[in-house]
Amino acid sequence: MTHADLCALAVRWLRRPNSAKGHGCIFAVSEARPEVDGECPDAIGFRVGHNDGSVLVECKVSRADFLADRAKPHRQNGKGMGTWRYYMAPDGIITPDDLPPRWGLLLVNARGHVKPVAGPAAAAGDYRAFQEALAAYRHADVDVERERALLVRLLARLGDVEAMNLRIREAVAAQHRMAVKLEKAEAAERAAKQELWVSKFAAQQSLPTSPESALATQHQEPTT
Repeated sequence: MTHADLCALAVRWLRRPNSAKGHGCIFAVSEARPEVDGECPDAIGFRVGHNDGSVLVECKVSRADFLADRAKPHRQNGKGMGTWRYYMAPDGIITPDDLPPRWGLLLVNARGHVKPVAGPAAAAGDYRAFQEALAAYRHADVDVERERALLVRLLARLGDVEAMNLRIREAVAAQHRMAVKLEKAEAAERAAKQELWVSKFAAQQSLPTSPESALATQHQEPTT
C-alpha cells in the first residue's frame, strides 16, 4: 500500500461519522501545503459545532518513516496542526506503545479497512467514553494560524469565492420561494377538498351547504 493510498483512505475516514468510528468531519483534504515550507499534513479534516476542531492524520508506510517523523521541528515543541492527531499505517508497523502522548492510531489491513486502535475514534460507539477520550486526547497547543492559512489557500484555488457564494445564496432563496409556493398550493388543495366534502355531505343530507352547518350536523348525537 502506497503513501497516496493511505492519504486517500485517511480523507474518507475523516469524513466517516462517529457511528462508523470516524470523526465526522464536514471537510477533509490530503497533502495540502499551507505555506512554502513547514508542516504539510498528510490528511486533515475539520468539524464545526459540537466537538469542533481539526483532526490530523499522518500516514506512514514504514517504521523508519514513523521514527523520522519525531525529528520534525513541529513535533519537537508539540505545536503542530490538529486538535486531535492520529498516525495511520498498515498492520505491524506501529503499535500503541510507540505513540507520543495524546496521539491515536489507525491500522489498515490488506483489504484497506481502517481500524482505530487508539485515540477518541477507538471509543466511538459509546457516547460517554468517546467524550472522555476527546478531552483526554485533545491538543491544547495547536497551530491555528497554519490551519487558517491552509483553508485560505484552498479557498483561493476555487477561483471567485464570492461569485460562488452569491450563486449559493440565489439557489437558497429560490428554494425558499418554491417552498412557500408549495405550502400555499397544499393549503389551497386542503381547502378545496374540505369544500368538496362539505358539498357532498350537504347534498346527501339536504342541508345548507355552509361548512359550519354541515360539520355541526355531522357531530350531533342521535335522539331517542
